[in-house]
Parts: sequence; structure tokens; C-alpha cells
Amino acid sequence: MALPTSIKLFEMAPRDGLQNEPGTLVPTATKIELIERLANAGLTHIEAASFVSPKWVPQMGDATDVMNGIARKPGVVYSALTPNLKGLEGALAAGVEEVAVFGAASEAFSQKNINCSIAESLERFEPVLARANEAGVRVRGYVSCVLGCPYEGDISPQKVAEVAKALFDMGCYEISLGDTIGVGTPLAAKRMIEATRQQVPIEHLAAHFHDTYGMALANLYAVLEEGISVIDAATAGLGGCPYAKGASGNVATEDVLYLLEGLGINTGIDLQAVIDTGYWITNELGRKPSAKVALAKGISRQ
Repeated sequence: MALPTSIKLFEMAPRDGLQNEPGTLVPTATKIELIERLANAGLTHIEAASFVSPKWVPQMGDATDVMNGIARKPGVVYSALTPNLKGLEGALAAGVEEVAVFGAASEAFSQKNINCSIAESLERFEPVLARANEAGVRVRGYVSCVLGCPYEGDISPQKVAEVAKALFDMGCYEISLGDTIGVGTPLAAKRMIEATRQQVPIEHLAAHFHDTYGMALANLYAVLEEGISVIDAATAGLGGCPYAKGASGNVATEDVLYLLEGLGINTGIDLQAVIDTGYWITNELGRKPSAKVALAKGISRQ
């Protein structure tokens, strides 16, 4: 299959990137500035916050303040993770225009992560989808562990397809398929997409790959060949998974942009502005970006 001519990049750094940040809480003002910098760089879909219990995810305890503090740029979608009805109501009150729910393709991961089975997690989402639909808010669905689980090992592509179809049938407009622990390889990624596209139209699928084994870009190229045109990425390669030992961050937005530019695929995003933003946020966090392109090109001197 021919590669797509354009790609929608879904930026994850403010939520998936920062939610597992250890130590000191990231200041609200820093999160707001990160989101605004990303929007100014040309990113049009930014997951900005997570409306979850601060007890479980303390870094996201200021979700309302973050959403209320953003100077929203026209044409940019600022979404939030809302795993339950309480979270959704908080997001709606903060003016969120798109929300997300998350499930898993692994029974063991589902139990460890959200203390219920896959079937039970899907049941919990039904009132969330119903309320979001009532409020006119779109819902995105995430499926974790699509290429491997820290507890179960390999995951069947058919299981991924089954969970993705359940979320799509429930009303999720897009299903993001996550290699949560970054163990996937290109052939496995292709087979997973081939199975899932039999249940959910390819234009409603997204790739969310972590780079633990350095395979994320290779896996992305493999699924681009299968027709995927939506990619989740995090500036500076921020992020990880607290339930997956050794799991590194999301594939870096900078590296994805470099790949796409080399393939002649349009994104409308300023790569250098993203690189500069990656250096800025990692400096705020006391480290360097993990994006290979950022380390090679360096921060702009302008």
C-alpha cells in the first residue's frame, strides 16, 4: 500500500509525557507553557491533561487549572484523559472538547492497571461515552499492550482487534493502539494492524508506540505502509509506563517529524520549534531530551 500523503500527529507530552514524572510536581505554569509552545509549533491535537484521582496520578492533580489556563489557539484540539464519569464531568466543566478512555488487550495488565477485567473496563466506559455524546464531546479510545504485555508476554492480534472493535462500536471515533512497553517489531506491528483493520476501518486507527527497544520508528514505518495516518508522539520522548518495568518514553515527536519529512509526508509542523520546545521542557525537568534528532540538530540560536 502507498504511504499516506499527510499525517495527523497527536502530541502526548503534556499528559502521557508528564504524568509519570518522578519527584517534584511539575508546576502548572510550566505545563501551560509547554502546551502553548507545542500549539505555536503547529501541533493541532494535544492531549493536555488527565482528569484522574490525584491520589493515583499526583502529576495530573491540576488538570482543571491547566485547562483553564491555556490560551487556546483556534484550530487546535486540547483533549484530556477521562477514565470515569467523575473525570468526564470535571473535564466538561473545564471546557474540554475531546476526551479519551483507555483499555487494554491484556487481561493481566487490565487487572494491574485499573483493577478490573477487560470486559468490566469496557462496561465502565458505557456511561462515559453516553454522557460525552450527550455533551457533544468526541471520545478517543486507547488500547494498551497491543504488541506485548509485561505480565502475559505476546498478545494475539485478534485480541487487539476485539478490544478495538468494542471501543469503536461503543462510539469512540478513533482507536489508538499502544505498544505500551515498546517491545514490538515491524512484522508484529504489521500483523496487529492487519488484524485490527478487519474490525475497525484503518482511517479510525492510530499508532502509539514506545521506544524501549529502539524499534518505534521502524514499527511506525511498517504501519504507515499498512495505511495508518495518525501517530501519537511526545516531544523530547517524554513518558513511560509505571506498570511496565524498563519501559521508556513515547516515540519522540522530533524523530517522527524527521522521518515523515524524509518520506515527503506533510505535517504542517515546525520541526525546529518542536526541538527547541523539547530542550526547554527537559531543561525544566533537569535532563536532556531523548529525541535523537534533537540531540543531533540542537537548539535554535535564533
